[in-house]
Amino acid sequence: MVTISEKAQQKIGELLEEEKDAIGLRVYVKGGGCHGYQYGMSFETKTGDEDTIIEEGGVKVILDSQSAPLLSGAEVDYVDSVQGSGFAIKNPQAKTTCGCGSSFSA
Repeated sequence: MVTISEKAQQKIGELLEEEKDAIGLRVYVKGGGCHGYQYGMSFETKTGDEDTIIEEGGVKVILDSQSAPLLSGAEVDYVDSVQGSGFAIKNPQAKTTCGCGSSFSA
Protein backbone atom coordinates (compact mmCIF):
# COMPACT_ATOMS: atom_id res chain seq x y z
CA MET A 1 0.00 0.00 0.00
CA VAL A 2 1.24 3.48 -0.90
CA THR A 3 0.30 6.45 1.27
CA ILE A 4 -0.03 10.09 0.24
CA SER A 5 1.09 12.77 2.69
CA GLU A 6 -1.26 15.67 3.41
CA LYS A 7 1.10 18.09 1.64
CA ALA A 8 1.15 15.83 -1.42
CA GLN A 9 -2.65 15.47 -1.36
CA GLN A 10 -3.02 19.24 -1.36
CA LYS A 11 -0.49 19.78 -4.19
CA ILE A 12 -1.91 16.95 -6.33
CA GLY A 13 -5.38 18.47 -5.89
CA GLU A 14 -4.12 21.91 -6.95
CA LEU A 15 -2.35 20.53 -10.01
CA LEU A 16 -5.29 18.35 -11.05
CA GLU A 17 -7.47 21.46 -11.18
CA GLU A 18 -5.10 22.84 -13.84
CA GLU A 19 -4.79 19.62 -15.87
CA LYS A 20 -7.62 19.06 -18.33
CA ASP A 21 -9.13 15.58 -18.15
CA ALA A 22 -6.58 14.33 -15.58
CA ILE A 23 -8.00 11.96 -12.97
CA GLY A 24 -4.91 11.32 -10.86
CA LEU A 25 -1.16 11.16 -10.53
CA ARG A 26 0.53 8.06 -11.93
CA VAL A 27 3.63 7.04 -9.98
CA TYR A 28 5.82 4.42 -11.60
CA VAL A 29 9.20 2.75 -11.49
CA LYS A 30 11.29 2.14 -14.59
CA GLY A 31 14.73 0.73 -15.20
CA GLY A 32 17.52 3.30 -15.27
CA GLY A 33 19.12 5.89 -13.08
CA CYS A 34 22.43 5.43 -11.33
CA HIS A 35 21.08 2.72 -8.96
CA GLY A 36 19.01 0.51 -11.27
CA TYR A 37 15.48 1.89 -10.86
CA GLN A 38 14.14 5.36 -11.40
CA TYR A 39 10.90 6.96 -10.20
CA GLY A 40 8.57 8.67 -12.64
CA MET A 41 5.33 10.60 -12.34
CA SER A 42 2.76 11.88 -14.79
CA PHE A 43 -0.83 13.01 -14.78
CA GLU A 44 -3.19 10.32 -16.00
CA THR A 45 -6.45 10.60 -17.90
CA LYS A 46 -7.44 6.91 -17.66
CA THR A 47 -6.64 3.74 -15.77
CA GLY A 48 -6.04 0.19 -16.90
CA ASP A 49 -7.56 -3.05 -15.61
CA GLU A 50 -4.36 -4.02 -13.79
CA ASP A 51 -3.73 -0.61 -12.20
CA THR A 52 -3.84 -0.11 -8.45
CA ILE A 53 -5.63 3.08 -7.44
CA ILE A 54 -5.01 4.66 -4.06
CA GLU A 55 -7.38 7.44 -3.06
CA GLU A 56 -6.67 9.67 -0.07
CA GLY A 57 -7.95 13.15 0.66
CA GLY A 58 -9.96 13.22 -2.56
CA VAL A 59 -6.97 12.62 -4.87
CA LYS A 60 -5.86 9.47 -6.68
CA VAL A 61 -2.42 7.95 -7.12
CA ILE A 62 -2.30 5.29 -9.82
CA LEU A 63 0.27 2.46 -9.94
CA ASP A 64 0.81 -0.02 -12.75
CA SER A 65 1.08 -3.72 -11.91
CA GLN A 66 4.89 -3.83 -12.30
CA SER A 67 5.56 -0.73 -10.18
CA ALA A 68 3.16 -1.54 -7.33
CA PRO A 69 5.35 -4.24 -5.69
CA LEU A 70 8.42 -1.98 -5.81
CA LEU A 71 6.45 0.85 -4.19
CA SER A 72 4.71 -1.17 -1.49
CA GLY A 73 4.95 0.73 1.81
CA ALA A 74 6.16 3.93 0.13
CA GLU A 75 4.88 7.43 0.82
CA VAL A 76 4.33 10.09 -1.83
CA ASP A 77 5.26 13.42 -0.27
CA TYR A 78 5.61 17.00 -1.44
CA VAL A 79 8.77 18.77 -0.32
CA ASP A 80 9.33 22.51 -0.38
CA SER A 81 12.88 23.41 0.61
CA VAL A 82 15.77 25.73 -0.20
CA GLN A 83 17.01 23.10 -2.67
CA GLY A 84 13.71 23.18 -4.55
CA SER A 85 10.22 21.85 -4.40
CA GLY A 86 8.56 18.80 -5.83
CA PHE A 87 7.17 15.37 -5.16
CA ALA A 88 9.36 12.89 -3.33
CA ILE A 89 9.02 9.16 -2.77
CA LYS A 90 9.94 7.77 0.63
CA ASN A 91 10.40 4.09 -0.14
CA PRO A 92 11.32 1.65 2.66
CA GLN A 93 12.21 -0.98 0.04
CA ALA A 94 15.04 1.14 -1.39
CA LYS A 95 18.30 -0.38 -0.19
CA THR A 96 20.42 2.38 -1.70
CA THR A 97 19.50 5.70 -3.29
CA CYS A 98 21.32 8.31 -5.31
CA GLY A 99 22.09 11.77 -4.00
CA CYS A 100 19.12 13.36 -5.74
CA GLY A 101 16.69 10.69 -4.52
CA SER A 102 15.25 9.90 -7.94
CA SER A 103 16.85 6.47 -8.37
CA PHE A 104 17.24 3.46 -6.09
CA SER A 105 18.10 -0.21 -5.87
CA ALA A 106 15.84 -2.76 -4.24
